[in-house]
Amino acid sequence: MTAQLPAEAPPPAAMPGPSVPALATRPMAAARNGAAAPPGRKSRGAPRLRALDGLRLIAALMVAAYHLGGRNGEIAQAWGSSPARQFPSLHGVFAYGCLGVQVFFVISGFVICMSGWGRSLRAFIASRVSRLYPAYWVAVLLVTAVFALPWVAFEALGPSDVLTNLTMLQQPLGAKRVLGVCWTLWAEMRFYALFALCVILPGATRRRVVLFCAGWTLAAAVAQAAHVPALDIVLMPQYAPFFIGGIGCYLLHRYGGRDPVAWAVVGVSWLVGQHFAVAGLWHPPSANAFSNRSAVVIIAVVTLGFALVLAIALGRMQWANWRWLTVAGALTYPFYLVHEHLGWVVVRGLHGGLRLPSYVTLVLTVALMLALAWVLHRWVERPLTPVLKQAIDPRPRR
Repeated sequence: MTAQLPAEAPPPAAMPGPSVPALATRPMAAARNGAAAPPGRKSRGAPRLRALDGLRLIAALMVAAYHLGGRNGEIAQAWGSSPARQFPSLHGVFAYGCLGVQVFFVISGFVICMSGWGRSLRAFIASRVSRLYPAYWVAVLLVTAVFALPWVAFEALGPSDVLTNLTMLQQPLGAKRVLGVCWTLWAEMRFYALFALCVILPGATRRRVVLFCAGWTLAAAVAQAAHVPALDIVLMPQYAPFFIGGIGCYLLHRYGGRDPVAWAVVGVSWLVGQHFAVAGLWHPPSANAFSNRSAVVIIAVVTLGFALVLAIALGRMQWANWRWLTVAGALTYPFYLVHEHLGWVVVRGLHGGLRLPSYVTLVLTVALMLALAWVLHRWVERPLTPVLKQAIDPRPRR
């Protein structure tokens, strides 16, 4: 059974969460691009941005709280009643967890700009494909297999839909989704395509990235006003400001915090982004609604997400340099792929079968999904990612 989307908002779900590479600013590349590298920054041996990994984990847990306790739908079937009854004090708080997706988009804009700078188009494609697909393929097959078990109450899709899902193009092709979370992967793929065509292919420079941000912001606003479905598909006006805001944060990281143009990119993106977040998630108070989100709280969560990425970009979070955050960041993507649908099965077994209390069930479900994410990372991503990357871009690495 596929996840049904609540009428009040788009379905937040798993972000592909691009991996956070070690910071590697290239002074010579920057000079060729007409801009000096930030003073005092080394091109090699720079520390990994572990705080960004930690922020990805926080966003992951936000969305997990939303999927498992902040909405109705199949999760209510798994609990045996609405999560509002299971978590009478916290279900309204969990409902804000869907904003973890917006935080993920800001992180994605930052990371894709950082990791794609100076890469060839082929290397960029190899990096993205090898990052997204191995764990995704296994997650699709795993969820399909579990849902096909006779004692599992959720319906598996037919073979044609499952095969179509392996392409990650099921949404534009009109196939049913194995993973309810895959809509964010489709958004990420469109962002990658736009960034690759407009920035990676001609070569990343500060000027080109700024023009890309400005052009996409304006084009997305026009698309929103035009009400042309094709423009919405390509330009994603609801999500564009978050990707663009992350790119602006990376410009501040790369060229220093005194860049007024980069600050303008971030500021405009925040203003537009909070508008779309409120428009998508707020509704007038209703006694029949699962939750009544406050516009002020929505704005506050979006603002906090931007502020935390900014703090990391400007070096204010270097104290959060714990090694375990690297592992946490690596688990985020496989965790998001499996936590929602397999979470339904685990919740039903622990709460309905073993009669464990709701809060104990929630904690154990998240812990089990993190453990499964570690298995997928260790035995799927780590061995297959370099193989797939080498197959797409076989040129020797320096």
